[in-house]
Amino acid sequence: MNKCFPLVLLWMGLLLSSCSSKIFPTKSATTPAPAKGSELVKAKNLDFRYLKAKGKIKIDMPQLQQSANLNVRMRKDSAIWLSVSLGIEGVRAYITRDSVQVINYLQKEYYAGDYAYLSRLLNVPVTFDRVQALLLGNYLPAEASTTPKINDQGAMQQVEFQEGGVLITQLIELTRNRVQQIKLAEQQTQNLFTVDFSDFRPLAPSAVPFAYAVLVQAQPAKGKLATATINYRNIDVDQERLSFPFSVPKGYVRKK
Repeated sequence: MNKCFPLVLLWMGLLLSSCSSKIFPTKSATTPAPAKGSELVKAKNLDFRYLKAKGKIKIDMPQLQQSANLNVRMRKDSAIWLSVSLGIEGVRAYITRDSVQVINYLQKEYYAGDYAYLSRLLNVPVTFDRVQALLLGNYLPAEASTTPKINDQGAMQQVEFQEGGVLITQLIELTRNRVQQIKLAEQQTQNLFTVDFSDFRPLAPSAVPFAYAVLVQAQPAKGKLATATINYRNIDVDQERLSFPFSVPKGYVRKK
């Protein structure tokens, strides 16, 4: 197995891009106030207390092609737990609003720190709210000081706004009122990051459509395309109170 495979899977599993250290502008850990004009956005986000998902993730990068099992657990606005395995568990992560912990079982290493630590590790600024929204296919709101440009185009609504040198464009399918695509384009480098959501199915008990298929594409201006395809098999919403087991085995080395 490729030595960097576990961290690559975590990176793609979090739907992050290595295109640029600015593709996700750093934001505060608190949920931003609604932007002006946001009441016109027709996206309907998935609401829940606990969510559990299982599926497959397939990585396709210039020097790495691999598939693995992906398990996700969430407590809304509070915790995200991920496990990636290929026969045996390779990586486990536990993310809260102010901390990030990752165990690499294959290398017998672990990581612990805040979001600045994870941003340095992956070379991408990260926040809890943005990771949660991307994993769920939820609408990403603009800053309170930003007025998004909203354009209804037949069965689609396009919402666009500028943030931290990045042009963020979201396509909302009006028949479902769910985000179908999120695109981030960094103007300075022309790096492009796109997430497409498809295979929508209603989730009980709310019947809100959920994307069982997610395609992540990271295209640097200079370099080759990297993609990750996530296909969920089972998704349970508020079926049980979930636990988030995480403990570092004795003898593991802490990475700095």
